[in-house]
Amino acid sequence: MASQIKRLPKNAYRISRRALRAQVGLLERRFGLETSALVGRDELGLVGEQRHYEPAGWLTLRRVLRSGEVSADDVFIDLGSGKGRVLLQAARYPFKRVIGVEISESLNEIARKNLSRSMPRLACKNIELVTADLAEYEIPDDVTVAFIYNPVRGELFSAVVDKLLASLDRRPRDLRLIYRIPLEEPRLTRTGRFRLLKSARGVRPWSRESSTRLYMVLAKPDPEPQRASPHGERDGSRA
Repeated sequence: MASQIKRLPKNAYRISRRALRAQVGLLERRFGLETSALVGRDELGLVGEQRHYEPAGWLTLRRVLRSGEVSADDVFIDLGSGKGRVLLQAARYPFKRVIGVEISESLNEIARKNLSRSMPRLACKNIELVTADLAEYEIPDDVTVAFIYNPVRGELFSAVVDKLLASLDRRPRDLRLIYRIPLEEPRLTRTGRFRLLKSARGVRPWSRESSTRLYMVLAKPDPEPQRASPHGERDGSRA
């Protein structure tokens, strides 16, 4: 009985999430968009790859990044951009350029249509979609805000982090990382080069990882790196 009671919040969340996704899908179609439907790895032609498509929420960026924190010199990149939902959010900021990197060309085709239909409402018109494997893609040296929502895990995630740091080493600059559902945060902290600036909690109180976190990427390792608390949160302001 006790275990059934504990499962109630999770079950209610799953039911409400499915209903919300359906409503968002209907609203998107009114604007000629399609970013909501989940896509499995088999449908992406990535059999054997630990990858799938699931979009971040429509308010993900707004919760940790204010418009005033972005200038006309900033360049945004979404590493694993899927159907372009986060790109659509980023393009409403005054970014100089917005880049999406996605391994699936079929998802990139959907993203192109979504962006084309939304172009009149976007502040940033300079949007580039790249079809590439993150394991091979070199991050441009003008990127100042990077976003990632677990398109890769494990050693491949570490390789992507190394590429981000290599870009900063080649061209020192202010560089921020927005990480949605930070399951691989220990791999970040071990580098000593990511300082938490903000953490916005998700809607699943039982999940320590249900959050979006904004980090400053440091030019050299922090002599006093932050450590995760027993509750999975770090020092930093709440968004």
